[in-house]
Amino acid sequence: MKSWFKIDLWKRVMVALVLGLGVGIALRYGMGPEESGAFAKLWIGWLGELFLRMIKMMIIPLVFFTLVSGVIAMGDPKKLGSLGGRAMGMYLGTTAVAVTIGLLMGTVMQPGASLEPEMFQAVDVSAVEAKQASAEAAGGLVDRLLRVVPTNPFEALGNGDVLQVIFFSIMLGIGILMARDKGKPAANFFDAAAEAIMKMTVIVMETAPFGVFALMAVVMADKGFSILQSLGLLTLALYLSCVLHIAITYGGIIKGILRLPLKPFYRGVTDAQAVAYSTSSSGATLPVTITCVNENLGVDKSVASSVLPLGATINMDGTAIYIGLVALFGAQALDVAVTPGHYFLVAIMATLVSIGAAGIPSAGLLLSAAALEQVGLSAEQSILVIGFIYPFDRLLDMMRTLTNVTGDAAVATAVGKWEGVFNEEVYRAEDRL
Repeated sequence: MKSWFKIDLWKRVMVALVLGLGVGIALRYGMGPEESGAFAKLWIGWLGELFLRMIKMMIIPLVFFTLVSGVIAMGDPKKLGSLGGRAMGMYLGTTAVAVTIGLLMGTVMQPGASLEPEMFQAVDVSAVEAKQASAEAAGGLVDRLLRVVPTNPFEALGNGDVLQVIFFSIMLGIGILMARDKGKPAANFFDAAAEAIMKMTVIVMETAPFGVFALMAVVMADKGFSILQSLGLLTLALYLSCVLHIAITYGGIIKGILRLPLKPFYRGVTDAQAVAYSTSSSGATLPVTITCVNENLGVDKSVASSVLPLGATINMDGTAIYIGLVALFGAQALDVAVTPGHYFLVAIMATLVSIGAAGIPSAGLLLSAAALEQVGLSAEQSILVIGFIYPFDRLLDMMRTLTNVTGDAAVATAVGKWEGVFNEEVYRAEDRL
């Protein structure tokens, strides 16, 4: 058993994915389409259900503690002033652009449209529509925005109202910052709690191979290869969105705003991108990112060592793209109409939740449950959609992390130049290689 846990988690997940696919197809073509689905759900499905319940258990604590801790982290004196203000403004601005690109791509490509709502057995589509109708009857966009503010934050935490939890978390983090020295015990508590929750998330993720095996075996036994089309479209939509964001948004910052050539930038961050793509962790890539930005892009280490850790905390552009795509994927899969108000709420939620998105593999998928609820899905329905996507999440997470790290480097380069601690000769030297 020890040798199993010595293997990288993503490799174990991929092995489980292949095994689950093989078992599911064997059952489907060995027992027949009708009997195989029932057999897999009865004898294998419980393992996948257990994994989904553990994921559901983590969502609200992950959002609450990491978001409070993320806001507190921005109050570090080294991260305040003009340098911190510029960095935070750019990070949040690029994240807003990112989620917009994700929503546009999801609207155009319709990755979830080929799925049948009936495949999500626990989903009552009429209940989803009734929930949306009730929300519309209760008022327009202003009323929905007002409902973001919780009258009872403890009730919001208990009910799993993610937008209200986000609002309360940000306000609590700001309050702790304003308390200064008196707020340090609370700040230490939330930093420790956020670290503990991330470790707990790692524990839950260690069970992922077993959950992935069960989920894949059940869905393949029940539906066969038809489900791969929608997941392929989701993957293509994410990769295209990330490539567009890297080329247009980050390229626009470097070329359009800073008036620098693009080739040295993309060449200079290649090592960091490679590590990010292979590890799916912004935190694990941070030392490489700092080295690349300092030695290849000519940004002084004083800026690189403050702006980049901040980016690893609050800059999750790839995650924001993904959250928007998953929200539309779930709505399309369940044939639920998405209104302009839903688009707006998803965009706001994805931008804000990125402040505390944990820099660990698959954290973005867990946080996507919040976006799914904004388009009218219940918590149970959101978990079903997440469970459907999770077996393929590693491939998606790799591209999300690569995008996040590239954005960190672009913002650090901009801040370094504006602060007058940017060596353009070092930067342009990359152009001569």
